[in-house]
Amino acid sequence: MLAVSVAGCGHSSPMHLVTHMFGPSPGALIGTVAADEPQAAMVGRDILSRGGNAADAAAAMGMALAVTLPSRASMGSGGACLAYRPGDNEGGRAFIFTPRGGTTDGIPGAPHADRPAAVPMLARGLYLMHLQYGTTSFSEILSDAMSLAVNGVNVSHQLASDLATVQGPLLADPGMRAIFSRTDGTALVEGDALVQTHLSGVLDQIRSMGVGDMYNGALAQSFTAGSQAAGGGLQTSDLRAAIPSERLPLRVSAAGGLTVAFLPPPADGGLGSAVAFRALLAGQGNPEALSQGAVASWRARGGDTQGKLTNDDQTARAQAVLDSGTPGSGMLPPLPASTSFAVVDHAGMAVACSLTMNNLFGTGRIAGNTGIVLAASPVRMPPALLSAAIASDGHAFRAAVAGSGQNDAAAAVAEEMKLVLSGQAPASRAVTAEGRVNAIVCPRGLPGDGATCAAGSDPRETGLAVGPR
Repeated sequence: MLAVSVAGCGHSSPMHLVTHMFGPSPGALIGTVAADEPQAAMVGRDILSRGGNAADAAAAMGMALAVTLPSRASMGSGGACLAYRPGDNEGGRAFIFTPRGGTTDGIPGAPHADRPAAVPMLARGLYLMHLQYGTTSFSEILSDAMSLAVNGVNVSHQLASDLATVQGPLLADPGMRAIFSRTDGTALVEGDALVQTHLSGVLDQIRSMGVGDMYNGALAQSFTAGSQAAGGGLQTSDLRAAIPSERLPLRVSAAGGLTVAFLPPPADGGLGSAVAFRALLAGQGNPEALSQGAVASWRARGGDTQGKLTNDDQTARAQAVLDSGTPGSGMLPPLPASTSFAVVDHAGMAVACSLTMNNLFGTGRIAGNTGIVLAASPVRMPPALLSAAIASDGHAFRAAVAGSGQNDAAAAVAEEMKLVLSGQAPASRAVTAEGRVNAIVCPRGLPGDGATCAAGSDPRETGLAVGPR
């Protein structure tokens, strides 16, 4: 039997549950997922039930979110993931594919771009993570997202809320109106069908031609032309240069021989979370103020938000700031929203990710006939706080927390990690005013007693946590 927890069940979105003839025997440990968007969570759960590992499930969930929650994680988006497998003595690996601006953004005399777009990083970022940790071909994990796009999904509570927030300016654009409006011209509401035929075609092309086609093939040409027509200003050279990176995480030691790994910059929400978590362990300071102060100071001192420093230099600089105990102070401007998810398989492999469009629905425009919502350029807007953390003892997984929200997303991750490691049920209460969390904890470790694992999604929202059987 599935153990299912739906946050905010009074507003839960309809979803389709798919069963398979083959898979683990009834009652077998499969793994655990938690996400802000229920239909994407079920995609991850489905991958686990078919024998995939956590990286397979995470890649499938990320691509599914491009269909089910394009307000925060379209194919034009970016983000970061933290991956761990038992035996990773350095806490695992971070895969950074944060949104970045085009090369001509803000340059006088450059091609006209009234709404500069971010370079699409999602597909390549998830591909790199999956290449290093997955077990199936990337093309195989695209089937679920394709099916959701062509057959349609039910608009979730989160997507409906995002649509209601910006529907005036959003539906003023014909391309957005064609996808996200009802027949009477108003925005889709919770439970409405959302069909994205053009996006399904893009996913099918990636499945057939490979992820590289999105960045240096025919699909790249179509996307670039669509971006320029929509005022995004991206060039083919921007897509060719869209290379994600693999980095060591930031690390903080905790009681019981545990190491908690955090996303490193340019996903600098991880630095904010690490600073706040260390302070919480010592019983010092205000987590929200400390996390924001650390990130504000990092950015003010020229912290790399575009991924231009080398992997070692970036993480080493951030770890030095963390270890100094004096990370700085300051205030952040209002930051864009994000979304997150976490997944753990029966063997203890875990992945936690945070994704963003740098603005709800990014630029508010579609890239031509691709059906891809363009993310907003971080050159024009402050980057979102992307944060995720995984606790382990080197040989076994213990807990994963992924955060979303806005200015206190990083603090939410720190506070939730402290709570679950102290024995509290995951996501059992709100931890900050605006930050949202998806959390998984295995008190006795994985590999080990997986039956004690539990998961939760923020109780104020309509996310979904499923597992471990």
